[in-house]
Amino acid sequence: DDSIEVCVSFMQECGQALEELSPASAHAIYERFRTILHEGEIDRRVQYVIEGLMEVRRKKYVDYPAVLEELNLIEEEDQITHEVDLLDDTIKGEETLNIFKAQPPEDYAADEAKWKHISAEILGLEDADGSDSSTDSEDSEAEKEADAKATQKIMDYTEQDLVNLRRTIYLVLMSSANFEESVHKILKLNISEGQEKEVCTMLIDCCAMDKTFNRFFALQAERLCRLQPAYQEYFAMLFDQQFATVHRLETNKLRNIGKFFAHLLYTDAVEWTILSQVKISEETTTSSSRIFIKVIFQELSEQWGIRKLADRLKDPDYENAVEGLFPKDNPKNMRFAINFFTAIGLGVLTENLRDHLQRAQAQQKLKAMEQQVEEESSSEESSSSSSSSSSSSSSSDSDSDSSSS
Repeated sequence: DDSIEVCVSFMQECGQALEELSPASAHAIYERFRTILHEGEIDRRVQYVIEGLMEVRRKKYVDYPAVLEELNLIEEEDQITHEVDLLDDTIKGEETLNIFKAQPPEDYAADEAKWKHISAEILGLEDADGSDSSTDSEDSEAEKEADAKATQKIMDYTEQDLVNLRRTIYLVLMSSANFEESVHKILKLNISEGQEKEVCTMLIDCCAMDKTFNRFFALQAERLCRLQPAYQEYFAMLFDQQFATVHRLETNKLRNIGKFFAHLLYTDAVEWTILSQVKISEETTTSSSRIFIKVIFQELSEQWGIRKLADRLKDPDYENAVEGLFPKDNPKNMRFAINFFTAIGLGVLTENLRDHLQRAQAQQKLKAMEQQVEEESSSEESSSSSSSSSSSSSSSDSDSDSSSS
C-alpha cells in the first residue's frame, strides 16, 4: 500500500510531463493502476487515492502542472544539456559532498556572498541591479543584517548537542552485531576533535551497567586505541577519574570496570603508566580502591598467568609505572603491600619486595647494634673518667694529712 501511494504521488507531479514525452509508458502505468483497483486486494483508503489520480488525469493535470509558471527558467536556446549515463562505471561521484561538515559563521557568510555574486552573473541580474539602485541598496542592507546575525556566536549552555551525541553513540553500541561493526560505525560518525572522550565514557558506562562483565565493550575500546592514539590518552584520563571516585561505585560496577581496564592492560592497548598514581598503603587506599586493584590484577593473572605477570612487573621498562604498587619507602608500607597481594592469592609478585624488606630489617638491626655498642663504649668512658677523678682527689687528701703531721 505504501508503494502504491508513492507511485500515485509521483504520477500526480510528473504525469503531465510523462504523457508529453512518452504517452505509451504513461498509458501502461495507468492500466496497471486500473488493474490493481479492479483486483480489490488493497486497502480502501488506497483505492480512493488511485481514484483521485484518475480524476487528476481526466482534468488534464490542471492542479499539477509539469512546469510552474512562476519559475524563472532559462530559454531553451540558452540551455546547456548534459546527458549522462547513470549506469556508466567510469563515473566517479563526489561522495564527500554528501557528508555534512560544520563551518564557522564567518566562512559561511563569505561563501554565501560569493554564491550570490556568481548566481547574479549567471542569471544576468547585474543590469537590473544598475537600474533599480534603491532596491539594490535595500537588499544590500538586508544582506548586511543577515551576515551580522550569521556572525553572531550562539553559546549553547543546555549541552543539547552533547546529549544527542551520547544518544547516537549509545544506539550504535546497542545495535551492532559485533565489536568490529560497532567500531566501524563509531568512526563513521565524524566525531570532532575532543569528543572522543564521550565515546570512551559511554563504553565504560555501558560496561558498568551490565550484570556481568561483557568483553564486547572492552574489545571496542582496544580496537579504538589501536586505530587512533587519542583514545589511549582519554582512557588513561578516565582511569584516573574512576580510581579517584571508585568509592562511589557499587560492587558489580566496580568489578566490571576493573576487568574493563585489565583487558586494556593485558592487550597493551593503553600504557601501563596509568598505574603510576596507584600507591598501596593503608593511608592512600580505601576498601573500594583495594577491591578495584584486586580485580585488575586477578584478571591479569587469569589472562596471562602468574609467571608472565611477575615478569612484566619486574621489567625495568615498567619499573616507574608499578613502583607505587610495591612501595619501598618504609617497612610499614612494604608489609602492607605484601599482606595485600598475599591475601588476594598473588603473593608470588612480592618476592622482590620481601627480599628488600629483609635487607631493610637487617640494616635496621645492624644500626641498632652499632648504636648500642656506641652507647656502651661511651658509658664505659664516662665511668673510667669518673673513677680516675675520684682516685686523684683521694691522693691529694692523703698528701695534705702527711704535711700537717
